[in-house]
Amino acid sequence: MTRMRRGYAIQLMDAPAVTVVVPTRGRAAYLEVTLDSLRRQHTRTPHELLVVDDGATDATPEVAERFGVRLLRHGKRRSLNAARNTGLRDAGAELIAFVDDDVLVPPGWLEALVEGAARHPEAEAFGGPIRARFEGHTPRGCGREDPPITTLDLGDEDVEAPMVWGANFAVRRSAIARIGEFDEMLDRGHGDEEEWLLRLQAAGGRILYLADAGLDHRRSPGDSVLRSLARAAYHRGRGARSSDRRRGREPGLCHELRVLVGCGWHTVRRGCPQGVIMGAHSAGRVVEALSEGRRATRQPAVSGGAARPDGSGSQGAGPR
Repeated sequence: MTRMRRGYAIQLMDAPAVTVVVPTRGRAAYLEVTLDSLRRQHTRTPHELLVVDDGATDATPEVAERFGVRLLRHGKRRSLNAARNTGLRDAGAELIAFVDDDVLVPPGWLEALVEGAARHPEAEAFGGPIRARFEGHTPRGCGREDPPITTLDLGDEDVEAPMVWGANFAVRRSAIARIGEFDEMLDRGHGDEEEWLLRLQAAGGRILYLADAGLDHRRSPGDSVLRSLARAAYHRGRGARSSDRRRGREPGLCHELRVLVGCGWHTVRRGCPQGVIMGAHSAGRVVEALSEGRRATRQPAVSGGAARPDGSGSQGAGPR
């Protein structure tokens, strides 16, 4: 059964086959495009849409109301993974999909996701292509650099994947029950979903890349300029270094500095403005490495893993 709301057909059902969760924080203009594309899916599959507002103070509630989407709100900022957990706890389906609030979802995405999950019952997590979409004039590149935004392309066929990314990501509820929820302490803008996926793989779970379930990762005209892209790359660099450290794979500071110098050389030698963005990402990694060193020197020595007076061990708290 459907009803109409301000020109949009809203599907009413008791048992959705998939719940789509859109975590967001203060990006109402991006969210509007995402919800519009999700409402235009070509599918008869019963589904529901949830928006989880992680402490926004902008027009997010009005946007969700305009599209007839259920809105769950945090009273204050928590984290992206906290928003994901809030969504999955309230989801009514066994398959739960997460998309970022800055994507454009083509009309066949939902059907491709549901059909792909049905084709691969052995898999517990899924991802799909993530294509860069710049709607303004982006800095010129020389063709040697990756897009300055998260993308994923593992080919034209479904394959088992070592990792997928949260902009286009789905899980079975059974996997959440078995592995646990997302770690809400992670909030560095990189690899928030990666920690959960690594836990899934360690427990024998499989991740499938669904080649037909692709979407576009957007940047509006104002966010496609060099300054905005470099600023975002810097923060991603810090998050990427932090993610590497969690996995015990962080390179030494000398390596990080050599990469930073190489980005500068690339920019000058090739006259490549995109090199500035690569350099900003590398600079973020260097700053995070220096911060790690400062934190290590300030941390009090605790021998033998003994508990501190506050009850925590020297290894720190594990995933929540």
